[in-house]
Amino acid sequence: MRIDIRVEPPGSNARKIVSIIDNLCAKSTFTYPLVIHDGEGCYIRDVDDNIYLDFTSNICSTPLGYSHQAVISVLKEYSNNGAHKIAGQDFYSIEHAKLAEKILSIVPNNFKVFFINSGAEAVENAIKVAYRYTKKSVGLSCIGAFHGRTLGALTFTYSKQVHKKDYPELPVKRIRFNSVEELDELKDLSNISFIIIEVIQGESGYNIASKPFIDKIHKISKEQGIPLIVDEVQSGMGRTGRWWAYQHYGIEPDIMSVAKGLQVGATLYNKRFDPEAGAISSTWGGGHRIDMAIGAAIIDTIEREHLLDNARDMGAILLKRFKEIKDRFDVIVDVRGIGLMIGLEFVTSKIRDDIIHNSFKRGLLLLPGGSKAIRIAPPLIIGKDEIDEGLYVFEDVLKRSILSS
Repeated sequence: MRIDIRVEPPGSNARKIVSIIDNLCAKSTFTYPLVIHDGEGCYIRDVDDNIYLDFTSNICSTPLGYSHQAVISVLKEYSNNGAHKIAGQDFYSIEHAKLAEKILSIVPNNFKVFFINSGAEAVENAIKVAYRYTKKSVGLSCIGAFHGRTLGALTFTYSKQVHKKDYPELPVKRIRFNSVEELDELKDLSNISFIIIEVIQGESGYNIASKPFIDKIHKISKEQGIPLIVDEVQSGMGRTGRWWAYQHYGIEPDIMSVAKGLQVGATLYNKRFDPEAGAISSTWGGGHRIDMAIGAAIIDTIEREHLLDNARDMGAILLKRFKEIKDRFDVIVDVRGIGLMIGLEFVTSKIRDDIIHNSFKRGLLLLPGGSKAIRIAPPLIIGKDEIDEGLYVFEDVLKRSILSS
């Protein structure tokens, strides 16, 4: 497949569906009027038969792209299963067991896993595990972090005001991301229950933690006996060319939150933090049988098709090419990334928004982040041809946006 815009988006079919959702559903954060119908490889087809190249992976939730045979095979296998969803914390299933085995094979030794519905719930249960273990009240997090929208996770989110306005918070202490100085200034840590961090901040635009910052946090965690929670909801599952972003820093977390590319949420933790039965629970945790089977197939496929290597190799090409574009266009002020997780920072939010909107019109899907950034996160299967096609559109849109401004 290649980009093929047959009618100017949004087409008539898309407009009808957008209108229904806008009228009947709560206001949300749709980036552009894309109504997804189907997909293949790195491409998405909308309801008007326009074909788009996806540089977002649905916010890292489709690591194998679309219509991958490993996923299609699972869907076919379960198409006649009359009990595809069960109350997974009350009844056992083989999918629960298989996914547990798969994910525990790619995390530190002596870990256990608890499956839930989403990334926010993975964070909720991560902080619950820490609270129950330490019996202390305050969590330490970073400015710019995004850990989810449930009230507990939202306390430790600090990205946009609209996320938090008028909502109550748990006890929290915040520091600036990448500020070793603020870590050095921390004095009394006796009431700190846990430290939670994204080593690559997702929603804020793929801000990358410095090694001195992570080393210092890890040192404080170990010396003070404070559990370290690493949020890998967006950065995990091979996105950075390793299974987990923290592996680039030579550390190990005590607790992890995972979701998106796994298809279900998961809280993983060292066995020493294991809470008593009933301390954490979820009606559907372990019960999304199709999603769990797909999650296990995704892990198998990433290993079998060497997609960690591909993420590193294609990510290096993309990063180099974007840095070359930056050198030609002064509206881009920063290019940063690890693997297939790349952030582009622009001089203004208007220029950023224009580029995202006009790229959509031309068939390239991009994702905003922070106030002025674009997130680049294509499927792990991406190849050089798709990179060339996407960057051709991106640079042409960039030129036209500058000329028209």
